Amino acid sequence: MSENDLIKLYSGRILALAAEIPNTTRLSSPQATVKKRSPLCGSTVTVDVTVEDGRIVAYGQDVKACALGQAAASVVGANIIGRNRAELEAAREGLKGMLKQDGPTPPAPFDGLEVLRPARDYKNRHASIMLALDAAVEAVDQAEQANCA
Repeated sequence: MSENDLIKLYSGRILALAAEIPNTTRLSSPQATVKKRSPLCGSTVTVDVTVEDGRIVAYGQDVKACALGQAAASVVGANIIGRNRAELEAAREGLKGMLKQDGPTPPAPFDGLEVLRPARDYKNRHASIMLALDAAVEAVDQAEQANCA
């Protein structure tokens, strides 16, 4: 990766998002906690959720990732409250398609993930970018199963 490629990839907007990750306080009594790790780079994201009536009402996250993973967690954290599993799955599939096939931007309110489109050419960064949504979807699944038990 050349210096120009790095400058293009780590835009000012990505760095600003990475510096301002919301919901970084872990929940004291979550219904579910999921930790995901990228095997390539070692980035980790741990999320806590509380779900009521199928919607996320509380969310906390601990993000130890590269700037790209942090930026993704920032967009997710800013938009996740009030969302249901289907919306998270649509965002996750949209992000995956955007990165792997240069597909359309993930649907609103997660359309801010568009800022990560330049990372599509850097496959070794995809896993880190996907961590927050992967963990959130799994945590919502676990919370919903706990609510049904």
